[in-house]
Amino acid sequence: MPDSHDPLRSLFREAASAGQSASTAPPVAVIERRGERHRRRRIAGVAAACFLVLAGSGAALSALLPGDSGPTLPATTPVPVAPSPTSAPPPPSGSTAPTPNSMTPPRNTTAPPPLRSMMPPGSTTVPPADPTGTATTSMSPTPPRSLG
Repeated sequence: MPDSHDPLRSLFREAASAGQSASTAPPVAVIERRGERHRRRRIAGVAAACFLVLAGSGAALSALLPGDSGPTLPATTPVPVAPSPTSAPPPPSGSTAPTPNSMTPPRNTTAPPPLRSMMPPGSTTVPPADPTGTATTSMSPTPPRSLG
């Protein structure tokens, strides 16, 4: 039997020649563009994933933190300011009735006594306690006075 008349062999040879002609590599520019597109998509995906993680953790954190309990108060209470005498309307000239400002007692303008927390640490009067439970004496920051 001659091999040249085998129909299956001739079909395989045709398929091999068609595959060789189609197996040429595309130009380098096409491969570069394809790789650049793939890299951009990967970076965009990583950025989107990071954004979702940060947004989700921020939302979870805000849900777990306690809510606002109201307005924040100042650390110290402000001192009420007395109204200035120029802001009060002048009394009518023919009236003898006392005005509301003349009926109120005068305000105390002296400063309040200083708080204990504002005293310097060396001016305490309580002696420090000993770990054994007995009181210890400490030296006074001022020297003793002579009586004579």
